[in-house]
Amino acid sequence: MSSQLSSFHKVLNSAKHIIALCGAGLSAESGIPVQSDPSLVMTFRGEGGYWRQFAATELADPKAFLRNPSRVWQFYHYRRELVMTKSQNRAHKALIEFSKKVNSANPQTQTFSVITQNVDGLLTSGGNDNVDGIDNLIEMHGTLFKTRCTVCGDIRPNRDSPIAPALKGNESLSFDADIPQDQLPRCNLCTGLLRPHVVWFHESLDEKVYEKIQAELDRCDLILVIGTSGMVYPAAAFASAVHRKGGIVVNFNIEKIGEDVAFEFIGPCGETLPEGWLAFY
Repeated sequence: MSSQLSSFHKVLNSAKHIIALCGAGLSAESGIPVQSDPSLVMTFRGEGGYWRQFAATELADPKAFLRNPSRVWQFYHYRRELVMTKSQNRAHKALIEFSKKVNSANPQTQTFSVITQNVDGLLTSGGNDNVDGIDNLIEMHGTLFKTRCTVCGDIRPNRDSPIAPALKGNESLSFDADIPQDQLPRCNLCTGLLRPHVVWFHESLDEKVYEKIQAELDRCDLILVIGTSGMVYPAAAFASAVHRKGGIVVNFNIEKIGEDVAFEFIGPCGETLPEGWLAFY
């Protein structure tokens, strides 16, 4: 392990543009449930169950929102309230600390970006505890803490708790509340119905977000795959794209992820990142 750490340290120091690709495993140690099967939803009653017996495809979907915006907003209200009780873990803090070091030490010769598949906002500055965050952060699937108007398209941050008075308390219910649309979150500009600013099933990534990701990948010579199995596209192709053009792939995960990996640090991110990274940088 010490030999691998020493070699990784040399690669880390010599890299010109580093990307961290983060997934659900990064936030697992903060108590954010991990969905091993995208058809399932973790429940507020405990890990491994369903949220009111609905699958994710019945909740995180534009057609589901059209059919029953009350149910979908209750699900996202539950998720927002859950995440608001969580804090950054050691892995989040290691990423943030590394970002600070790169920005302060070698901003002309070395850059660092984070692409996260997570929507929990735990890498964002001014989060739950008004803590530090990553400056160059791409939230490729959006975030629970922004809304988008279905009428005028306005997008803005929102950390209200609850996000609408009519949703207060129903995160603890085991049944749907039939909330009228005019009591669901509404736009401050046009009073249109708001939706969570996240990418749902059957939706594509925002074109501008994808272009920004592609620009980062084009100049990347070292990609760190952190807490993600790399099974879901388009993120599943990112590490391979870097490897094909001669870049180095490093895996911080609880399992192996493929054959193109130069270094692997297997274990929980909260252990492998702080010990395997910052201790030697």
